[in-house]
Amino acid sequence: MDKFFKVKEKGSTVGIEILGGLTTFFAMAYIIFVNPNILSSVDEGLKSSIFIATCLAAALGTILTAFMSNTPFAQAPGMGLNAFFTYTVCFGMGYSFNQALAIVFISGFLFFIVSITPLRGLIIKSIPACIKAAIGAGIGLFIAFIGLLDSGNGIVKLDEANSITGLNLAVDGSLNMGATLTIIGLLIIGILLACKVKGAIFIGIIATTLIGIPMGVTHVPEQLFTWNITLSETFMKLEFGSLLTGGILPLATAVISFFIVDMFDTIGTLVGTAGNNGMLDKDGNMPGGDRAIIADAIATCAGALMGTSTVTTFVESSAGISEGARTGLASLVTGLMFIVAIVLSPLALMIPGAATAPALIIVGVFMMKSATRIAWDDMEQAIPAFLTIAMMPFAYSISDGVAFGFISYVIIKAVRAIILAIAPDKTGNVTAGSKLKEIPVLMWIISIMFIVMYILKDMM
Repeated sequence: MDKFFKVKEKGSTVGIEILGGLTTFFAMAYIIFVNPNILSSVDEGLKSSIFIATCLAAALGTILTAFMSNTPFAQAPGMGLNAFFTYTVCFGMGYSFNQALAIVFISGFLFFIVSITPLRGLIIKSIPACIKAAIGAGIGLFIAFIGLLDSGNGIVKLDEANSITGLNLAVDGSLNMGATLTIIGLLIIGILLACKVKGAIFIGIIATTLIGIPMGVTHVPEQLFTWNITLSETFMKLEFGSLLTGGILPLATAVISFFIVDMFDTIGTLVGTAGNNGMLDKDGNMPGGDRAIIADAIATCAGALMGTSTVTTFVESSAGISEGARTGLASLVTGLMFIVAIVLSPLALMIPGAATAPALIIVGVFMMKSATRIAWDDMEQAIPAFLTIAMMPFAYSISDGVAFGFISYVIIKAVRAIILAIAPDKTGNVTAGSKLKEIPVLMWIISIMFIVMYILKDMM
């Protein structure tokens, strides 16, 4: 394992990689229960098969990432994408569950085509340095926000419309045990990190889980194993034949939306997380990142065949990376844990969200450091960077943050160039041509694609 994954060469140890892999799994294990709940809203009878599909798709994507890219990133059906699948594509556009799976497959295949061409690398290279730095900080706020919410039972209070209304420290006049446990876990991990204890995040998750037992937050399962395993209801049930019945525009909108969100969720997570943890080379590229993107695209196609929505690279991977994971060995451990979770789902469910929420909040602390690489006194960079950072948690979407950053960067630079053409800079150092050259061609194309996607979404 050491030689195959080049563990020592990357400055890690087998123990650290295993610890990182387990930490990532616990941080994202919620998806194996949340995803079936959301997707089965279309048909409750599919819930068991969707659960198995979720675990297998996550395992496949994560293990592919381990062996293809030797990077410590994990994959699973993405939050947001599963909601889009259910509430927009199925309930809103009127597609059946099996038709929606076919749409996911088409978008995954499109992503695969892009991922094996030079276009993939050109997209990553075209992202300005200020946006790359902002993506890292934005993901930090986004993942901390997830931890603060903790499915509506965390420190931040949500009303029935999922609007933030303040702190959530008390419920009906009684102490909110979930929020209290999150704060306890946050302090435990914070103290361990301040004392430079190895494995602080993992230790914190386990300790918080145990503390949650007498508090009534952690529920010890009556059984540890489950053998109710079936994939028959969703496996290879895709329906391609009738996709055009509702027209080409709804189909194109759904495919493009799945494709763009998956691509920029993945690229954003890889670039932002790697940049914050010293995993980029001297040219600012992530070794193995291109193959991690290919693994993501393959997993999306395979996931659709199994019966789940778009598979994407999970931002919670940063929890394991923060523990020191640097190789695919960590991903292998995480992937195998998803397979184990099929049988040990009651035990996996024992880890409450209040125990993993502190880990996500702490990871947010780590990732905010990339904001120091942004030239905040240069408004051409500061405004797009700020919008990138702010929109990720506020819109609850990594890709929306990237979109607002891209679009604002292009527009501000282009308008500045027009102004310079009319009224040249007196120093002669800044010209309209020089400003336009600062905008890569792909930035124009991608920004227009984002704008078109938003327009089409609003028309549905």
